Formats: sequence, C-alpha cells, structure tokens
Amino acid sequence: MEYLKVSSKSSPASVAGAIAGMVKDGVPVNIQSVGAGAVNQAIKAVAIARGFLIPTGVDISCAPTFADININGESRTAIRIAVYVHRLVPQSAARDTDTDAVQELMY
Repeated sequence: MEYLKVSSKSSPASVAGAIAGMVKDGVPVNIQSVGAGAVNQAIKAVAIARGFLIPTGVDISCAPTFADININGESRTAIRIAVYVHRLVPQSAARDTDTDAVQELMY
C-alpha cells in the first residue's frame, strides 16, 4: 500500500491539496506520520482537505492506526491515517428520499 508520508515540516496546505486531488481522482488515500509534530501536520491537512472537498459534494473522514516500521534499521511507531470518502446528498434530493438513509450518507 502506498502512503503519503507527512513530516513535522510538511505544509498542511500542500498535503491537503494532494489529499483532495487523490480523492477527486478516486485514488485511495493513506497517510503515514512518525512523531507528534508530523501527526499534527497530517491531521491539519485532513481538516483543510475536508474544507476543499465539501463544496464539491464530497466529505472525508479518517481513522488512525498504529504501525511498527523500520527507519534506517531502527524500529519506530508510526500513525497511519486511512481517509474515507463520503458522497453528500443535496438537500433537494434529501426531501425526495428516506431521511434516515440520507442522514447516514451525510455523516
């Protein structure tokens, strides 16, 4: 699996652009970060990407997991963030369908 690798020096806006572009292209988005600063930048990027995507009718959410990885022969713990895509239903369509199903899609 391919990962966007985010460091503490990564620009959240640039990473957000990459996330939004991958989502629009239908490419699965997975992020890997090592260290508190890197995880902070990654989460900020997801929040910014969400702001880019919501006006297009797409929302995203994420799920973090731990992973043991090797960097230069040294074992480290990384945070991997899977990004999930949700298509939003326009409000006009929401009135024409079952509201429970629409609520499930919207959140």
